[in-house]
Amino acid sequence: MSDPISIIRGTNDKPVSSRALADVFSRSTDLKGHLFIGYPIIGTSEGRHPIDALWVSAEKGIIIFDLIEGTKPGDYGFRQDDSANKLEARLKPHRELMRRRDLIVPIHTISFAPGVCEPDKYVKDVYPLANVDTLMQALEDFEWQSKEEDSYEAALSALQSISTIRKSRTKRNVTRDDSRGAKLKRLEDSIATLDNLQSKAVLETVEGVQRIRGLAGSGKTIVLALKAAYLHAQHPEWRIAVTFNTRSLKGQFRRLINNFSLEQTGEEPDWDNLRIVNAWGAPGGGERDGIYHEFCRAHDVEYLDFRSAKSVFGQGKEFAGVCERAIGQIREQRAIYDAVLVDEAQDFSPAFLRLCYELLDDHKRLVYAYDELQNLAGESLPSPEEIFGTKADGSPKVQFERSARDEPRRDIVLEKCYRNSRPVLVTAHSLGFGIYRDPPRAGWTGLVQMFDHTQLWEEIGYQRKDGELKAGSSVTLCRTEESSPNFLEDHSPIDDLVQFIPFENEQSQAEWLVDAIRKNIECDELRHDDIVVINPDPLTTRQKVGPVRRRLLEMGINSHLAGVDTDPDVFFQPDAASVTFTGIFRAKGNEAGMVYILNAQDCQSSAWNLASIRNRLFTAITRSKTWVRVLGVGSGMTQIMSEYGKLKSRNFELHFTYPTKEQRQQLQIVHRDMSAEERKRLRSREQNLVDLITDLESGSVHPEDLDEGLRAKLEELLIRKNG
Repeated sequence: MSDPISIIRGTNDKPVSSRALADVFSRSTDLKGHLFIGYPIIGTSEGRHPIDALWVSAEKGIIIFDLIEGTKPGDYGFRQDDSANKLEARLKPHRELMRRRDLIVPIHTISFAPGVCEPDKYVKDVYPLANVDTLMQALEDFEWQSKEEDSYEAALSALQSISTIRKSRTKRNVTRDDSRGAKLKRLEDSIATLDNLQSKAVLETVEGVQRIRGLAGSGKTIVLALKAAYLHAQHPEWRIAVTFNTRSLKGQFRRLINNFSLEQTGEEPDWDNLRIVNAWGAPGGGERDGIYHEFCRAHDVEYLDFRSAKSVFGQGKEFAGVCERAIGQIREQRAIYDAVLVDEAQDFSPAFLRLCYELLDDHKRLVYAYDELQNLAGESLPSPEEIFGTKADGSPKVQFERSARDEPRRDIVLEKCYRNSRPVLVTAHSLGFGIYRDPPRAGWTGLVQMFDHTQLWEEIGYQRKDGELKAGSSVTLCRTEESSPNFLEDHSPIDDLVQFIPFENEQSQAEWLVDAIRKNIECDELRHDDIVVINPDPLTTRQKVGPVRRRLLEMGINSHLAGVDTDPDVFFQPDAASVTFTGIFRAKGNEAGMVYILNAQDCQSSAWNLASIRNRLFTAITRSKTWVRVLGVGSGMTQIMSEYGKLKSRNFELHFTYPTKEQRQQLQIVHRDMSAEERKRLRSREQNLVDLITDLESGSVHPEDLDEGLRAKLEELLIRKNG
């Protein structure tokens, strides 16, 4: 018990006394355990009952703090009894905390009133009251007698179990212990509750902007949803918005928030004050509304729909353009939200985050979560200083400097991955970055992209095994047991967790997939909603999955194409016993036990946009929480399999030379995104160049025929590029 006190700073309606309590605990070197401020919230027949603060100590048990703002203690004895009774009722269902009819961990209470100068004047009966000067002495009176082994850990675990949100959507019936369905059930049961870091991320609340970063599967969406629900439970009068890029996440957010509210408060949320809204939105109100549309309406500026935006700003720049334009047109800021939470921030332009920032009151409670590698457009989010700009004095509006130990964190990194096993996750990273991709002809590396900041690798749970993690150096990276728990992979052999399967043509690929899905349902005890089939190219999905779906229907197996056969907000259909087929964009934010990826060759053979196309493959693979099958045809698939083979032979370690700044910039140019119009223009210019070379080689055109200045400029450019 030598670790210092852990202080988790949530939010409540008693900021002065909360800060004073945290200051006392952070200054002490003797206090151990965990101090929760603004947690837990207990659901009762009378409604929600928030505990002001709570300390869990191995020496003293559980201490409830009744926090008092101002100089009048009021009936603090009643409040202490009420909170103790409600917390005892909350803990009694945990059998590991009970001996016969009694809790094995003591619950103490104390009122803390930093504004009361002489607390002894108000003390009555057995109800302790303290201020800053007397608190440490008052805490000495509490003790834990007859302590049983592991009871502290059990009490802490029961209190930290914020929500069992990862449990399966519907009941799973299995008859064989060794079936895929049984393995999936055991896995889901093992990760049903949040870990300590995720719990802290849910509760920690700051004034200003907060950023949550993490891998796919690290729980960003879950943390964001529960944070919204927690803020709503503590401040039901606040107007809170949750927004995102992937439409199919709306149902998931609603389920997570509703479950948290019912578990913690016994009540459903007030959906008028806690709004789950699309990013763009449209006129019509209700489910059609969105953040951008609300902004335009509130500030009386012109709203543009997608078609109008495309004609004004061009393909691929529609949403960034309308957000920039709307911000530029406002005359006076009008705050309509107390807090805004943004998921999938990597898929939005900085302008959208600025727009959300402008919708907030002076407290600027904006929380945004992102995973750099899941950006399907191949672009990175700028720094917060660049996104939010500067104040009148030139200082940044937002900075994520390292928080002091006595402050809640503004920049949270979730490094542990609970969805993907080590082999699955490292495979996704290897292919996403092109770690073992063969260099193209006359190329210096097979890398497709690379983090600008080397420390990001360590922040997402890798450790350096060999070499130096710096530009220009060779390095070997591996996952740790802490960041990729073994139980995620030890249920199945590696060759079952990840498989790359080549086919001669798309017909044989489709036939194999149909048979595999049939076996999953009939033999493996998997449900229909355990299976997701992803086509990485969003433009060809309907056409490519059609033959597979028709054959499944002939066999009596229902399926649906997410967002096409369903409402745009629906991804799974568990009640309809239907297998989900999807393009990559609707797959984001969702997960399944068995993931099939069709036509993976498209992620190798592309001449343009290779960074964003490889990100699609990364995102598709990381949808799997257990098994993944990567299917493809032709030479492109052969090359993808070669990359995987090299990774597997190195025991799923990443070995590469870290590119320099100049080399990273070159990668960004070579593999940058190009619109269809830009690609058409480039093809035309390439053809003109081919025609010129052909004419020069045949002698029908001589170098001397070319304009002397043009010829000199061409020679200069070629020498510069190759020099």
